[in-house]
Amino acid sequence: MTDLAHDTVMRRSAYQSEAFEARLRQRYRAERRFQVAGIASIAFAAVMLVVLLTTIVMNGYTAFWQSRFDVEVLFDPEAITPSGSRDPAVLAVGDYAALVRQALQAELPDATGRDGRRALMEMVSTAAAYDLRNMVLAHPEIIGTRQKVSLLASDTADQFIKGHIPRNITEDKRKVSDRQMAWIDLLAAHGVLTTHFSLDVLTQSNSRQPEQAGMWGAVIGSIMTMLVTLGLSVPIGVAAAVYLEEFAPRNRWTDLIEVNINNLAAVPSIVFGLLGLSMFLNFFGMPRSSALVGGVVLALMTLPTIIIASRAALKAVPPSIREAALGIGASPLQVVIHHVLPLAAPGVLTGTILGLARALGETAPLLLIGMVAFVVDVPGSLSDPATVLPVQIFMWSDGSERGWIERTSAAIMLLLGFLIIMNAIAVYLRKRFERRW
Repeated sequence: MTDLAHDTVMRRSAYQSEAFEARLRQRYRAERRFQVAGIASIAFAAVMLVVLLTTIVMNGYTAFWQSRFDVEVLFDPEAITPSGSRDPAVLAVGDYAALVRQALQAELPDATGRDGRRALMEMVSTAAAYDLRNMVLAHPEIIGTRQKVSLLASDTADQFIKGHIPRNITEDKRKVSDRQMAWIDLLAAHGVLTTHFSLDVLTQSNSRQPEQAGMWGAVIGSIMTMLVTLGLSVPIGVAAAVYLEEFAPRNRWTDLIEVNINNLAAVPSIVFGLLGLSMFLNFFGMPRSSALVGGVVLALMTLPTIIIASRAALKAVPPSIREAALGIGASPLQVVIHHVLPLAAPGVLTGTILGLARALGETAPLLLIGMVAFVVDVPGSLSDPATVLPVQIFMWSDGSERGWIERTSAAIMLLLGFLIIMNAIAVYLRKRFERRW
């Protein structure tokens, strides 16, 4: 008894020794340093994310504001149809640029001479003449009358009005001349030049001119491509996961399949683009740059992610569920369909949405199948030429005009919005239907 008490006292004294206290303080300091490093890493990542999003928003929000010249246009019959014909074919080839120039010269009488007229027309978009033509074709009765019309400003003038082209630099270093700058100030003072909120960047199709370019065609192309991807990848992926997890025998062949599925999930996406180019385009002859081919390629790329996520969700269902269902006479197929799969649905849906979100942001595989082509018309079917938002962003980012920065940032904002919504849906479904065992 005395020896036991003595050993206890000795151990207590060892724990309370100065060396022990020093080691304990050292461990506490190391733990605090680790916590500080973790918090600093999270804070740094959050700051970088805020900086990125702020930069995108600051560059992109001005794309939803468009500068216009509100002028009175004389629809001169001599410029539109000298012969007096009202045939649409004749009206379509009228000199509508002359109408635009005359309307602006009425506000700026000093814009004379060849150089003055050229500088004046550089301030207005080429779309202004087409807008007047469309007005005449829709309402021929306006020929010979004066109408208040809002003419779209050119990208150069628009960027200067928004302050993206500084005033305090020499004339040779900016695209707006001193003369044009004075004209813009004069028109703004007279109320002719106005800036309005506009959704044209969302509702219009692509164009070579940044002030006319919109992303509606890319939005429709993305929706069509995602529908094809969803229709192919989800049924095949879930069916493959159910078979591998619930019915497939455990042998070397199924092990080989599992290894290859895991490897395919790590394959660079551009490899799937090469597969689509060689197989679907060159071998099967499917339409190039169509939403159909893009959806099939993205479905192949998404399949491994959906299979792995679905298998993990199925494996998380407790074996007691299967045993109870079998115990009351259910067949193996009934066990899976009526009991296991509904309980694994949240995980399956989450994996599916995350896989589709990854497919929505892909660019490399779609470049190889021709979806980088310049497409003006909105696709009407799955076989029509189309593009998608990531490819549209890639194309716009290569433009030299300042307006393309606005368009690119606005498209990134829209794409990020889609991705955030899809991830939020995945989180909601997981929280809404999650079962804890």
